[in-house]
Amino acid sequence: MTCETSLVRVEAVIRPFVLDDVKERLQELGIGGMTVLEVRGFGRTGGRQEIHRGSAYVIDFIPKLMIQVVVPAERAEEVVEAIRTTAATGRIGDGKIFLVPIADAVRIRTGERGEDAI
Repeated sequence: MTCETSLVRVEAVIRPFVLDDVKERLQELGIGGMTVLEVRGFGRTGGRQEIHRGSAYVIDFIPKLMIQVVVPAERAEEVVEAIRTTAATGRIGDGKIFLVPIADAVRIRTGERGEDAI
């Protein structure tokens, strides 16, 4: 196993309705693939209050999407900025972006490693 850190996984937790715009923007940058997960969570606000049939209740976990994109480290900031500007609505709850170093990547079908695998 090689232990390269030339790859970065960009994980972004975003509002579901901005996914198509983010996907289009990343495709414009030549990003060839992404993983999308349905997630639920809350941040500093702790959820939101809703009224249903006259009764107030708190929704603790807000539905979001997490997208994961693995890119060469030198492209990570470009990807982060593209996601940030495309997903921003200016309201609380727009989401977060995390960068995680990747030691290596392996394409199962061919055995290619590193950047060749992504």
